[in-house]
Amino acid sequence: MNIKQKANNPAYAVNCLLQGLKLVGHSTLRKYLLIPVLINLVLYSVVLGLGYYYVSDLIYQFIPNWLSWLEWLIWPLFFISFSTIGFFTFTLVANLIASPFYSQLAAKTIDLTTGQTNSIEEQTINQIVFAEIKRSSYLISRMLPLLLLFIIPGINLIAPFLWILFGAWGMGLEFIAYPLENKGMLFNQQKEIAKNKRIGVISFGGLIVIGLSIPIFNLIVAPAAVIGATIYINEIFNTQE
Repeated sequence: MNIKQKANNPAYAVNCLLQGLKLVGHSTLRKYLLIPVLINLVLYSVVLGLGYYYVSDLIYQFIPNWLSWLEWLIWPLFFISFSTIGFFTFTLVANLIASPFYSQLAAKTIDLTTGQTNSIEEQTINQIVFAEIKRSSYLISRMLPLLLLFIIPGINLIAPFLWILFGAWGMGLEFIAYPLENKGMLFNQQKEIAKNKRIGVISFGGLIVIGLSIPIFNLIVAPAAVIGATIYINEIFNTQE
């Protein structure tokens, strides 16, 4: 299998993420996971708590007693909506805050998986955060028009499928960025690399989307995705050399 086939092989992308899940509890990486997991825990808890409060208030104000049975329908819809839309927006926010830690996690993953000290392009925290903001801006600028498709009759039938595809692409692009940043590659270079490996990146991102939509489990998915993306990118670059 040549490098292009390997990079675009969904099975290989999935295997890299599974390796990330296996390594998430490794003692070498554990200290780099604590803060990102705590950030995810706090953000999801706050948003879920606020959502619960406001949905409860809306039910109390607008649902009369004789329609109280609708609560059995409203609450499942709330949690489904939180899982499908929340995972994307809140993951971007969480990654923005945790980006310096994820860069270190990616570097240590190379050390662990190759047995060699990883030589990375040194970047300041400001550079790392700016890169995360630029990538998030790119994703949000494309996310908003997609959301508008949900209110256009006819087109809204395919909007969920387009949203799922975009979510997979966005999450793949988001997580391969950390090992690529450690190689000194800026956002435009990252985007071009992802486009050349589009099937692999979407497959990788699609599995992340599924993982992030599962409560509790989603707390470790993001760090596992950083580890898996690092293995994916490093293997591809080593094969090219």
